[in-house]
Amino acid sequence: MNRLSNSDPKVHLVDHSKFPNLKITSIETFATLKVGFVRVVAESGHEGWGQVSTYNADITCQILHRQVAPWALGSETGDLDLLLDTIYAREHKFPGTYMCRALAGLDTAIWDLRGKVAGKPVVELLGGEAGKINAYGSSMKRDITPQAELQRLQALRDTCGFKAFKFRVAAECGRDIDHWPGRTEAIVPCIRQGLDDEVALLVDANSGFSPKRAIEVGRMLEDNGVSHFEEPCPYWELEQTKAVTDALEIDVTGGEQDCYMPIWRHMIEMGAVNIVQPDICYVGGISRALRVARMANEAGLPVTPHAANLSMVTVFTMHFLGAIENAGKYLELAIEGADVYPWQQNLFLNPPFDVEDGQVTIPAEPGWGVEINPEWLASAEYQKSD
Repeated sequence: MNRLSNSDPKVHLVDHSKFPNLKITSIETFATLKVGFVRVVAESGHEGWGQVSTYNADITCQILHRQVAPWALGSETGDLDLLLDTIYAREHKFPGTYMCRALAGLDTAIWDLRGKVAGKPVVELLGGEAGKINAYGSSMKRDITPQAELQRLQALRDTCGFKAFKFRVAAECGRDIDHWPGRTEAIVPCIRQGLDDEVALLVDANSGFSPKRAIEVGRMLEDNGVSHFEEPCPYWELEQTKAVTDALEIDVTGGEQDCYMPIWRHMIEMGAVNIVQPDICYVGGISRALRVARMANEAGLPVTPHAANLSMVTVFTMHFLGAIENAGKYLELAIEGADVYPWQQNLFLNPPFDVEDGQVTIPAEPGWGVEINPEWLASAEYQKSD
């Protein structure tokens, strides 16, 4: 296919010329409503596994077959950035989050393919090494009393050794209306007083506050020794977030929802946040996440990606954090079990999410180092483009 020159090559982080130039012959998906895995097969017979973004994954897989596969099939994987950019440009009438979520499936499968051909984990292909990284326990619950939340965080501290936790304030996109009246003011001191001072605390407002209210809450967070204030205002209103960042000493963070490179560039250049948080599957894969990391590094900002469930997005993030120069302090690790996320169960034969002394271990096997459960694959909706 005719390829377009890359519009912003300076933000690429990886020298793709060192990887084999394999031709893509088929793309397969295995999908449910919640999660969709992708297998890419090369003309050489090698294969790699990736994942589109979770949630409405069945729709994303349709987009992968309809709008990504026609441009990817028959193409070579050597210059992956150029391939991704060309596909995105060819589908310029339909940009946005679904296109990036679909591209993530292609990109991450190609990185697994590269790792298996080289006999190395992806983290090594990216210039890092497998080993242990710090994780914070990430709570997704709002329908929980402060005391009940504290008790489960204390239990996880004692059993897994977590040295950092994130919990929820506000209501998601709540327009200053809390999940129930007074919950934010109640939960912050409750969690702080119930955990040792050595345990770092992070909070997530999920776009719940106006700037005025976010600043009020932010000062309370500062008084209670909270170190991280995530998405305080509607994430699409960067000026609102910047007003909060400028007013507070606490780190204000954001970016999980964003997939447009120009918005990332603007966010970083204007100083809207202190820590950037791309989601590898929302942003369009490892290659595009590396561009965000490069832009952030040039601005002196750390990267603490969003990875809020125990699908492959957390595996991708483990490899990513093990390699980038400006990795943040922690991997986000979801602490919800089958009662909240039943679809997370039995995805892998060898899930790498065991926590010991607050750390997890990046898989050292070739590629991503995980094996998807064949029984799960057999139960999913299957589609193939070749």
